[in-house]
Amino acid sequence: MKNILVIGAAGQIGSELVPALRNKYGKNNVVAADLNTELNAEILQDGPFYKLDVLDTDSIVKTIKEHKVDTIYNLVALLSARGEADPQLSWKINMGGLVNLLEISREYNCAIFTPSSIGAFGPSTPKDKTPQDTIQRPTTIYGVTKVAGELLCDYYYKRFGVDARGVRYPGIISNVTAPGGGTTDYAVHIYYDAIKQKNYSCFLSEDTSLDMMYMPDAIRAAIDVMEADPARLIHRNCFNVTAMNFTPKEIAKEIKKHIPEFEISYNVDPVRQAIADSWPNSMDDSAARDEWGWKHEYDLKSMTDDMLKVLKNR
Repeated sequence: MKNILVIGAAGQIGSELVPALRNKYGKNNVVAADLNTELNAEILQDGPFYKLDVLDTDSIVKTIKEHKVDTIYNLVALLSARGEADPQLSWKINMGGLVNLLEISREYNCAIFTPSSIGAFGPSTPKDKTPQDTIQRPTTIYGVTKVAGELLCDYYYKRFGVDARGVRYPGIISNVTAPGGGTTDYAVHIYYDAIKQKNYSCFLSEDTSLDMMYMPDAIRAAIDVMEADPARLIHRNCFNVTAMNFTPKEIAKEIKKHIPEFEISYNVDPVRQAIADSWPNSMDDSAARDEWGWKHEYDLKSMTDDMLKVLKNR
């Protein structure tokens, strides 16, 4: 990677990936792009930024030519809960945007990173230690677009030689950006509410077990898979990656070690609970570990220590 375009730079991952990429490859070598122009000051001031629509081929191509882009990070997506509210828009953005960027990557010889998700699995997927290669029959439009996206990326690699890579993220927890409408967002909200009001009303049941990852690990995964030696990659695309596994009850217990007066209650949202119940309890990420050396750094304890420290200071 020499010159990078990040589309969806204002989102949860992009807001932290762009600074990390600029720190690694140079400020002027990483172009941030989003429809949202109310980005944080660091992204706006630290390097090139363009207001781009993922469906606007001409503007994207113009930017790629101007900056000699060789790698695209495609972070544009409507997440699980928001997608269920507007399935047609979810398909248009998630799939239309991916097809557009894959075609651009084919024509201009760009590598492309597109994240998949734990949401690509469904109720018939093995629940525990879900394998890298397994049945995928999701029940949400978000999951459907992720499975279709995985297959499409594989197709463009095998048919056209496009260097398309990605990972299947679990729930991602960030101390920088607000939640974006995902089913795992409770694990972000809970820290904010623990500090602000010493209590949190959770929309998932107390024993809902899901894989999670702290944002610094998610950023490393996105960079490391793109830097991996292609000769070692058997799968190339949609690698399972994970870091920790917990329930709302367990994360609340960890927070109480820092904030003893913190209390959690439960007001279960049937829609998001059904989505969570359709996902695996845990994923097997041995393929990522074997093929490109994936290794997480944060567990529930170290993440909670850092989250509360950062948010309190803020």
